[in-house]
Amino acid sequence: MESAEPSSPTSLRIALVCPYSLSRPGGVQGQVIGLARAEGAAGHRVTVFAPLDDPRDAPGGIELVPTGRSTPLPANGSVAPVSLSVRAAARSLATLESAGFDVVHVHEPFTPGLPYGLLVGRHVPPLVATFHRNGGSILYTVLGPLARRLAERFAVRAAVSESARSTASHALGGTYAVGFNGIEVDRYRNAAPWPTARPAVLFLGRHEERKGLGVLLEAFELLRTQPAGAASTGHAGRPVLWIAGDGPRSEGLRHLHPESSDIVWLGVIPEEEKIRRLAGADVLCAPSLGGESFGLVILEAMAARTPVVASDIEGYRAAAGECAVLVPAGDAAALAGALDGVVRGRLAVSADGPVGDRAGTRDRWLSAGAERADRWSMDRLAEWYTGWYRKAMVGPRV
Repeated sequence: MESAEPSSPTSLRIALVCPYSLSRPGGVQGQVIGLARAEGAAGHRVTVFAPLDDPRDAPGGIELVPTGRSTPLPANGSVAPVSLSVRAAARSLATLESAGFDVVHVHEPFTPGLPYGLLVGRHVPPLVATFHRNGGSILYTVLGPLARRLAERFAVRAAVSESARSTASHALGGTYAVGFNGIEVDRYRNAAPWPTARPAVLFLGRHEERKGLGVLLEAFELLRTQPAGAASTGHAGRPVLWIAGDGPRSEGLRHLHPESSDIVWLGVIPEEEKIRRLAGADVLCAPSLGGESFGLVILEAMAARTPVVASDIEGYRAAAGECAVLVPAGDAAALAGALDGVVRGRLAVSADGPVGDRAGTRDRWLSAGAERADRWSMDRLAEWYTGWYRKAMVGPRV
């Protein structure tokens, strides 16, 4: 890859390609939308290309070209809402090839839909590819050596974490710039907290096995047997569990743990409500069993100055530093104890175990988390990517 700075205008014309429907909340979708806003605020013109199932779901503050409606496909233990419309992909590819973009930044490039078109298009601007996946993909297996050859079209390969880099490198070879997932820090820091009169535990995520919601519900049943008390934030009474999202385990888990005054099934919630509930919760619980390349939701909670209890898995350790309470994955009893300790202000950092009920300890802990979240700000990520965009532009066009 060339290292010289390209001779180009300061402002860039950037296409961001997301393979997953913006009508469904998800980590990749959030990264693309946030990056589009941050690059736009930096003076660049950005257009997002992504599937959209309902025009009312179009996010504000971005220029969007829909690439068809989505079809759910199993992927990496989850379900990926991708567009399989060949006509929509061809139409979007024609726009990408003719609209004068300086660079095309595609996320999860080996995903069905428009990303496939980019791999075979004849007049595509320089391609920057970002890999998010942690763990193998059947697509890499099916494509085999062809995937490695197609990957040579990327002017820049980036990964959101070391584990994502390792996954992509094992499948495709090549070298990768390791960046990070970004968060729109100010949106979380300045959010109006969702009102609650009781201590609130919040779960955000898809209802599937690897996300650990079943373990959290077991832990919450244990937590409900504890005597009611006052939370460290001043809320009184028994905790309430807010469960956002949906998925293949929703129906079964709701049957075992029905809606009540203590358990609230929210379903899929808008982004603004998600941010406000993060700010209003007494603790964010991320009980995943594995398969997380990076714990973005942990940093979002830290930016909102909300304590975090999470599974002690690689991706979450990388995000949390020493600013979250980490417990063994799948251990409902340990999870219940950690949640109880954090809600009551008795547990501050996982490495040192319980500490005293001192407001200063909690404040220092939350301040350290907020400072850590600042390191992953979307503005910093946009600046990082802009450097790679410019380097991609001086290489050979594909």
